[in-house]
Amino acid sequence: MKKLRITQIRSQIDRPVVQKRTIVALGIKKLNRPIEVEATPQILGMIDTVKHLLKVEEI
Repeated sequence: MKKLRITQIRSQIDRPVVQKRTIVALGIKKLNRPIEVEATPQILGMIDTVKHLLKVEEI
């Protein structure tokens, strides 16, 4: 499986609760702190939900 580096680049303040919970479920703790995850269909669906808050790079 390919790996992805996900970085939150926009704040989750004043966003719907569903989007806040998705950020937490992805494992993102702070702004501008990248995490590396495997590109499973579940992860890709979560990324698509909050893609306007994230920067996604393929490793």
